[in-house]
Amino acid sequence: MEVILLERIEKLGQMGEVVRVKPGYARNFLLPQKKALRASKDNLAYFEKQRVQLEAANLKRRDEAQAVAAKMEGLAVLIVRQAGESGQLYGSVSARDVADAIKAGGFTVERGQVNLDNPIKTLGTYPVRVALHPEVPVTVTVTVARSQEEAERAAAAAQPPAAQAEAEAGAGEEGEAAEAE
Repeated sequence: MEVILLERIEKLGQMGEVVRVKPGYARNFLLPQKKALRASKDNLAYFEKQRVQLEAANLKRRDEAQAVAAKMEGLAVLIVRQAGESGQLYGSVSARDVADAIKAGGFTVERGQVNLDNPIKTLGTYPVRVALHPEVPVTVTVTVARSQEEAERAAAAAQPPAAQAEAEAGAGEEGEAAEAE
């Protein structure tokens, strides 16, 4: 089935392209989500008339996503889960869990925007790609640990020794300043 894309879709095409997709993908995802139109003469004419408005709306959404991405850059979230002695989780961390953790961090993200190739099934730190807009991805660091304290110990161990020394020196100076008052 041929469709006209109304927005950029990763691994498929750019806005305005006529692409061939499987009928089920078009019927069940692209058309209901208003991401595409069936390719016909009437729809091509309609798209060409609406192209300026669609591109303006897409540009506005992309600019908003870039502003959010700038704030979200370097975001690290913690997910606490029960795990066995070997670090194997008693469940898995899914895209929904990551989206909920990011929401708790103060950003509005839908489950579909979180790109997890495979569910997270062991303790550790993972980079997770979040697509705020088809053209604006951002990477969020997700730490899966048994408790808050364990996550802090893992983060401290992951820091380079010079950064640890600076952090300890900064903490010592703050403590001395507090004592002087």
